[in-house]
Amino acid sequence: MSGRPGELRHRFVSLLSARGVLLEVISRLVGYSKTAVTEEVHRKQIRPVFQTGAVVMDGIFDADPQRP
Repeated sequence: MSGRPGELRHRFVSLLSARGVLLEVISRLVGYSKTAVTEEVHRKQIRPVFQTGAVVMDGIFDADPQRP
């Protein structure tokens, strides 16, 4: 793999995100103390993490309202 350090970091974030690694873990691995920086800088690369969360939330809120 060749590329500038920033490009390598983006690829790293993208690969971890695609495997479902938690945003907090990705943030620590790339050297950010908070997830906000990871979200802002790598928004496109972490889309799979957000999609996974959205699917889980859909499952929670799409439950049958007739069930207790």
